[in-house]
Amino acid sequence: MQLNDLRIALFSGNYNITLDGANKALNRLVEYLTRHGATVRVYSPTVPEPAFAPQGELVSLPSFPIPGRGEYRVPLPLMGEAKADLERFDPHILHVSSPDPAAHRAVAWAREQGKPILASVHTRFETYPRYYKLGFLEPPLMAILQRFYGRCDALVAPSPSMIDELREQGMHEDISLWTRGVDRSVFDPSRRDREWRRGLGLADDDVAIAFLGRLVMEKGLDIFAETMAQLQKRGVAHKVLVIGDGPARKWFEDQLPQGIFAGFQTGPDLGRALASADIFFNPSTTETFGNVTLEAMASGLPVVAAGATGSSSLVADGETGRLVPPGSACAYADALTPYLTDEAVRRAHGEAGERRARDYDWDAINGAVAETYLRLVTARGG
Repeated sequence: MQLNDLRIALFSGNYNITLDGANKALNRLVEYLTRHGATVRVYSPTVPEPAFAPQGELVSLPSFPIPGRGEYRVPLPLMGEAKADLERFDPHILHVSSPDPAAHRAVAWAREQGKPILASVHTRFETYPRYYKLGFLEPPLMAILQRFYGRCDALVAPSPSMIDELREQGMHEDISLWTRGVDRSVFDPSRRDREWRRGLGLADDDVAIAFLGRLVMEKGLDIFAETMAQLQKRGVAHKVLVIGDGPARKWFEDQLPQGIFAGFQTGPDLGRALASADIFFNPSTTETFGNVTLEAMASGLPVVAAGATGSSSLVADGETGRLVPPGSACAYADALTPYLTDEAVRRAHGEAGERRARDYDWDAINGAVAETYLRLVTARGG
């Protein structure tokens, strides 16, 4: 079987409702697959005003908003017209991208039909409870994830460090790499805009530390704010540029009264905002890859990041940035200080990161997923 023969059913909990790294990756994958002749139907919740137009044919799943996080929705178990549509489509392979109720039912259906199942891992769901003082939920959540992924034929994950983590957690043994690419027409040092910086109140000699992402607690907002307080306590001059929006924005603004909040940015505006910063700081430990880290590298910024899954596979410690054991504001402040005080080091590590980012080509990356589909279908006699 060839790629242009394949019918693929993709289940997503949030395919184009919000703009985040997982959704961008899934839509780029579907664009690649359809461009090469495959037929893809995407089963996902929908809303009247999504963040962007979807790639592929989209089938709406009944859903409800997550309490307190209405920008995300939970699809209800697969049934009714959506299930009938899936049966009519009769895919060669099922791809599930989040362990939600619809995906659980879809996996059960595929197993009954003898169809192979690929799961892609986009975030560390098991870590979320700790950011909301619900750590007691981690063990049962881990058990649910182990059962869900164990019922799939294979997994793909976006970084070698995440693959190692999944194997250690007993999620699966057949795990291959589906890394992420970066759009160099958007993210490039040439996007730096001094006038835009000045319009925000940044002087030409100010050194701005960027935060990029949704403003939610699981992105490490608390440790970011603590680190900025450490730098201020030490008298290390710095500015903070926050790019993004979300439900925790008010909390973050209160913690960073001197911070510059540029709001949600996308496309060329996002590339301009990121390249107009000087250092990228990513303390999050929930990413499986860290799209924002790669985008910052492509923009020519040195990166200080948590030495956790995702960033640890991207950042060359001491060459393109620094990897810091998670959780210590003092250690993060130590790592940021040389970039704040030494322009030569800041420039050298930023340039090295930009060179490293050139290796991430989307077509080659998505081709690896297509090869995994074909391998699983062939193993089932397809």
